[in-house]
Amino acid sequence: MPESTTPTMAAYHGGCVSNLVPALFGLMPGDWLPEPVRDARAVVLFVIDGLGANAIDAMPDVVPTLASMTGSSITTVVPATTSAALTSITTGTTPSRHGIVGYRTMVERQVLNVLRWQVEGGSGRGPVPSEVQRQSAFRGRLVPVLTKSEFKRSGFTAAHLGNGPFHGWKTPSVMIEHCRRLTHETREPLIYAYYPGVDEVAHEYGLRDGYYEAELRYVDSIVAQLLDVLPSDVALLVTADHGQVHIEPDAWIDTLELASLVQQQSGDARFRHLHARDGSAKELLAECVSRYSSVAWVKSRKQLLDELWLGQAVAGVSPAGARVGDVVLMPFAPVGFIDPALPKERGLRSAHGAPTAAEMMVPLRASRGQAPNRG
Repeated sequence: MPESTTPTMAAYHGGCVSNLVPALFGLMPGDWLPEPVRDARAVVLFVIDGLGANAIDAMPDVVPTLASMTGSSITTVVPATTSAALTSITTGTTPSRHGIVGYRTMVERQVLNVLRWQVEGGSGRGPVPSEVQRQSAFRGRLVPVLTKSEFKRSGFTAAHLGNGPFHGWKTPSVMIEHCRRLTHETREPLIYAYYPGVDEVAHEYGLRDGYYEAELRYVDSIVAQLLDVLPSDVALLVTADHGQVHIEPDAWIDTLELASLVQQQSGDARFRHLHARDGSAKELLAECVSRYSSVAWVKSRKQLLDELWLGQAVAGVSPAGARVGDVVLMPFAPVGFIDPALPKERGLRSAHGAPTAAEMMVPLRASRGQAPNRG
């Protein structure tokens, strides 16, 4: 079956992950939120990294709890990748506003590995997080955050999660207990919880292996356990940062032929920023259109920004423009583009970033807790 060449655009003015926090805080219309959320005393926003909506739709018997919850799907942002999407979820802004435009983002002529918060080459030390990402997390409110303990002191945590109470966990059982205590013992109106397992398993094993299905079953059991411990006046709202595309080992495309035109690369394998050598931008665009238009949407920086793929920019606020490559490659075919500086990326068995439906559509499903309300 041929791949679709029609992109899935981010719904920046409605059902999009960038609008979740503003809608939950009543700062914008939230009629697209699932009904169990609307009059809940509190909401646990559970972000499952890498869980595309199509995984639930295609395998409801594997994820019966998720499949039975109220709701459907919304879009993530462009690029459909963890660093950009998580920042959009927590800040309630688009990538055009927060400026995180890939797993590896160009900042002041250096490539910043956002998840590790290290500059590639040189000292490796990352910049001050607040100077890279200036939007306030959770609109300045101190929202309790439940994520892996190892992330506590990372630069990316500082850049996208703010200064609210940090509740680290090493096993999902601890995350579940944190949720139980916070919802029974406090009056917190919003709790943010994050689980990375689906994305990690998909990258290592792909989407066509029993390991991926086993992980889906496991994450569904986590959702069921959360519902068991949450009070009935608290809603569990499940979403994700992006979906996935399976990549066969021979489906990786080398870009070494572009070396004479490209100074550096950044971004992700499925949202590849090419930063041209001085004076080579037009030639680079023409070369990429000639080589890759049969498998990818090829955009110049101007096209990407003018067509609002990253959202509406605000004059004098958005840092995104300076971080976007002179040319951006967004595959619609199940391929990935290799940056010669990151050859190990070829070992991934799934990837994400491009505006295909599989990567862009994420779940938005909710249910009320099953435990008695606190007295």
